[in-house]
Amino acid sequence: MPNPVFRWLDRVPIADVVDRRNARVIQILLLFLAITVPAMVVFGVAMTWSTLAQGPIAPALIISLGFSLVIAVLAGVGVWMIRRGRFRPAVRTMLGVLLTMLFVNAFANGFERQLPDQLAQMLVLILSGLVLGRRTLWIVFFALLAMVAVGVMRDTLVLFAETPARALYNVPSTILSYFLVAILTDRTTEALRESLRESNARGEALEQEIRERERTHAQLIHAQKKEITERMASGMAHDFNNIFSVIAGFSAERHEDDGGSDAQRAGQLESSLESVEESARRGMAISRRLLRFSRRDDAQAEVFDAGEAIDALQPMLRQLLDAHIVLTCSREAAPLPILFDRSQFELMLLNLASNARDAIGGNGTFAIDARRERGDVVIALRDDGVGMPADVAARVFEPFFSTKPADSGTGLGLAVVHELVTKAGGTIDVTSTPGAGTTFRIALPLSPAA
Repeated sequence: MPNPVFRWLDRVPIADVVDRRNARVIQILLLFLAITVPAMVVFGVAMTWSTLAQGPIAPALIISLGFSLVIAVLAGVGVWMIRRGRFRPAVRTMLGVLLTMLFVNAFANGFERQLPDQLAQMLVLILSGLVLGRRTLWIVFFALLAMVAVGVMRDTLVLFAETPARALYNVPSTILSYFLVAILTDRTTEALRESLRESNARGEALEQEIRERERTHAQLIHAQKKEITERMASGMAHDFNNIFSVIAGFSAERHEDDGGSDAQRAGQLESSLESVEESARRGMAISRRLLRFSRRDDAQAEVFDAGEAIDALQPMLRQLLDAHIVLTCSREAAPLPILFDRSQFELMLLNLASNARDAIGGNGTFAIDARRERGDVVIALRDDGVGMPADVAARVFEPFFSTKPADSGTGLGLAVVHELVTKAGGTIDVTSTPGAGTTFRIALPLSPAA
């Protein structure tokens, strides 16, 4: 669990990811300066009071103490600005004031007296490179060179007036240290930013690939629905032929005259119209089921009873299977709630029924059994077809693998079934014996709605 202090530091309204991560370190640094620098000022004032008896306070000491106090106040203001989402303005303000105070200090005290304390100089270099980028880093670097020049000029005129060359003694090593810090900061931050750019590019490419895969998956599901719908066409044609025959038969009765009374005739016509209406409703129900199944909707998981869904699917299964194949469905009485996309669940069962029809190839049976087993809803689909040898059964879920002729299937049906089941957190396996039929066993997690 994150430290409460870190959680507070991270709770800043900054949109940029890198700035938000840098904000924690910068706030810690500024808080450190806001707390420790006043303590050093107090210590300096105490030392000043102890030397008052020995003479007046040196102006340089007053400037140094004032400079430290300004840094402390500025650090507190910087934290306040960052907490309000103004991260970069806070850093720019601090850098500007720090550079100004460094120039004032160099003009007042010279270069040599700044050598023991280089914290401010290193701070402006690192902050500018880490937060504001390489352009600001090198601007600050050359500003520090100008500050060194101002300090050396002051030392040449005041501190080393008799030996001016002495003022340049520590200049090369100081400039070299500034340059090394600038180079290391530049290379490190640029490498990190380049890594971030590459990571963002990979993330965008991955998102694009995921979107493309989802689009391809949706197209594949729709193609499978169309294939199953085409395979149901003969059964549907038979059903609609029966419906139209009933409608035509009852409609033809209007020409018959059995010599009855007008009341009998009206009652007979009313009965015929009721039968016509019933047949028409049956045809509309078949059409609605087919349209609902084949339409191209986004996948939307819902909790439903798998047993009831299988019962509702039986008419479409009978249309898909040949007339000489016996369909039997059984399920336990208790509800079998699962979380699944209803249309994809129907596609899965119709795909397996379509394979069973091809495997039977004559008279046979196709059975579906659904029941609970150890927290799962287990659906077993059995046929007494030709079966498969072990090497074929081991590859049935591979995409594009098929033992059918090239013009008889895509080899994607069982691959789609496998993907749908595993995506829902379930498992599917197959057992088959040549000449004795095949059984597909699907286990789907029982929905918490149970």
